[in-house]
This record gives sequence, structure tokens and C-alpha cells, in this order.
Amino acid sequence: MGIQDTDVGMHERGDRGLERLLTTLERLLEIEGGDAAEALNQAAQLIAEALGADKVDVFLYRAEIDSLVVEGLSDEPMSRRQVALGLDRLPLSNGGRAVEVYQTGRTHATGHVEADTGELPGIRRGLGAHSLIAAALVVAGERRGVLQAAFARADAFSAHDVVFLEAAARWAGALTHRAELAELATRQAVEQERRAIAEDIVTVLAHDLNNLLMPLRWHLQLLARRAAQDGRERDIRDASEAIASLTRLTRLVANLLDVARLDRGLFTLTPVPLDVTQVVRETVRLMGRRGSAVQVQAPASLDAHADPDRLRQALENLLANALKHSPPGRPVTVRVESEDRPDGQWAVITVSDRGEGIAPEVLPRIFERYAAGSGSPGLGLGLYLARQIAEAHGGALSVTSTPGRGARFAFAFPCHADEEGDRPPDDEADDEADVDGSSDGPREEKDA
Repeated sequence: MGIQDTDVGMHERGDRGLERLLTTLERLLEIEGGDAAEALNQAAQLIAEALGADKVDVFLYRAEIDSLVVEGLSDEPMSRRQVALGLDRLPLSNGGRAVEVYQTGRTHATGHVEADTGELPGIRRGLGAHSLIAAALVVAGERRGVLQAAFARADAFSAHDVVFLEAAARWAGALTHRAELAELATRQAVEQERRAIAEDIVTVLAHDLNNLLMPLRWHLQLLARRAAQDGRERDIRDASEAIASLTRLTRLVANLLDVARLDRGLFTLTPVPLDVTQVVRETVRLMGRRGSAVQVQAPASLDAHADPDRLRQALENLLANALKHSPPGRPVTVRVESEDRPDGQWAVITVSDRGEGIAPEVLPRIFERYAAGSGSPGLGLGLYLARQIAEAHGGALSVTSTPGRGARFAFAFPCHADEEGDRPPDDEADDEADVDGSSDGPREEKDA
């Protein structure tokens, strides 16, 4: 039991028999755990009534303020006085018996609070308590707080009361754990429902937008051709910028629709023989922009069996992300390599930028949908879809990043090429090309 004080008046109180204390413990089990604060308030009230205490409170430790904070409190005049005095928050740095119990796990009991120099002055002089019991509160095997009972009278409790409070602290810990799990489950259910509704709305909107964008693109292209025929350079430039913005919007809508297809199991591939190097160079050429160079390092060719449209989509998303985060004058590097693995030859496309890198708190969830970083204007779908495309090809998308030193994404997939079509190593030439902004192909605003 670990009672520290020797001056505790351990007298039996016939009206607080063991049977009534056990009955109270049973009633604690009946408390609903849906709302943690309400459950702990009910528990504190039950324990106060069983002990005849003038105040019972449940303190839980809050790391963000390094303090014990009352999360459950009985409805008594002394409880209200405690809140008025600011004693419902106990910084660990201030010490006091509740903090000591939390830190050591040892029960504290005294029948003369006013004479206890180890107690906080506010509790000794202002609260009006003369007897006090405090026991550690353990939640899911971790010491998380303190259950404390206070009495206005001196020597107001018995040895049975101390044993009871220690048992009640264990039950309160179990109740806290149950209530926290229930709250977590409720929050997750609400979040899942909110996300499902939002995704349905976004999918409908994406379909409607897609129906409007095609005729709009046709009209803009027609205007651009007329401007070119008439030699109207300013109109040509304006039409090209409008088409570029429309292309970016079209790509965003395509990503939204692909997310819906993934959810419904309708996301499919159409693999064909292709040259990975050629697909990469074409995509880079269309993604280039003024002031942003893309360096390509690739063999002369690399044969593979893949879906060219999906491969371009994944690479566009990776390039858009890299270009958005690369400072002017610091080019993005795209490297194509082949790797011999136990299951055959693989193609590996890496996209590296030299930007600010990915924030450590974002990195673990970077491939989740809607995982855009702070301040990013995108929806956080591009990297999610790029990984899905890699996995649909039997491959993987990985990332490494150091804050302040950029990020490197590696898109790898098995080639499944016929050996007859494989070029000998001597025919491969590792070359490098800089592509800058002559194209009207825009980039989607994307993930952090």
C-alpha cells in the first residue's frame, strides 16, 4: 500500500463497510465509456460518495504542458474551490504530493494536510482539506495520472478506505482506457464517413468538369490556330497559357477520377512492349518549363512491358512535384537504370530535386491520399496515384529525403522483356540532356 505518513488515524467506520466499497467498484464498471470526461466525472462522484469524501478528482498527465490536469471531478463545494484556486492544473515543476505519487507510483495518505510541508501551500491553506489519499492511475500498463480523495476533517479515513482508493484507481485506469478507445473509434468512424461523403461529391464534380473541359480545350485550340494564322503573337501567347492551365486542370480531374476507379476496383492497366527511355524523354519534354531544367540520364533504350499512359501519368506526377519544389537554377534530375534482381530485370526511374526536402512529420504518410504538406496548393493525390501505378505494375515507389537537401523518388517495376529484345550492355550509352521551358505542357500542383 505504501502509505508514507505515520500520523494517519486508522479507525474503522462501520457505515463504510467493505461491502459498500465493493458495490461501488461494480458500479464503476457500469459507467459508459463513450465520453472520457463524462465517464471520469461519474467515477469521481461514485468514489466520493463511497468514501464520504469532500472531493475526488482524477488527474491525467498532459505532456504538452508538463502538468497533471483534472479530467474527472466530483460535484462538491471543495471541488469548485479547487478550480477557483487554479489547483486543477499541477505543473510537475511545482512539486506537491499528487506530483510525487505520479512520479513514484507510491500511494500517499495523511490525516493532517495542514502540517504536511511536502504539500503545495494552496492545498494546505486554501483548499480546506485536512485529510488526503492519493494513488497512482495506470492506463494500459502506463502510469498516466493520479486518483485523489480529500476530506475536510482530520483523520477522516480508515485503512480500508486507502485500500479501496488504490483499487478504485485501477478501475479508473481501465475506465479511462476504455473511454479513450471509444472516443478514438468514434472519431475514426466520423472521419471515415466524412471522407466517404467528400469523395462521392468530388467524384461527381470531377465527372461534370471532365464533360466541360473537352469542348473548352477544343475552342481554345481553335482560337490559338486562328491567332497563329493571323500572326497575332500576343493572342497566341495568351491562348497557350490558357491551354496550359486547362491541361493542369485536366490532369487534376484525371487524378480525381482515378482515385474513384481505385476505390471501385476499376483501375486497370494495358501493358504493351515499350522503350522506357523513350517514354521518359517524351514526358520530360512535355513537362519542361522556362526557368526549370530537367536533366535526363538514361541508356539509349530500355525495353519493358508496361502501360505507357499510366507510366507517363506517374512520371508526370513525380516531375510536377519535383519542379514545384525545386528552386530556380537548380535542375531536377531524372535517371533511368536497369537492375538485375532475383526475379529478373527491373526498370528504375528516379526523380530527384534539390529543394527544401520533405518535412519529417509528412514523410511517413507522403504516399497517402490527401497527404499534401503544409502550404501546398495541391490535393495530395499525385504521389498516391504514382505509387498505385507502380504497384499495379508489380513494382514499388519509394522516397528518401533530407530536410534542406531535396527528395529522391524511385519508381521501380519489372521489365518482363523478352531476352531477344534486350540490348547488349555495349550498345547502351549513358547520356544527359537538359530540357527547359519550350513546351506548353504544364504541371499539376501537387504533394509536398
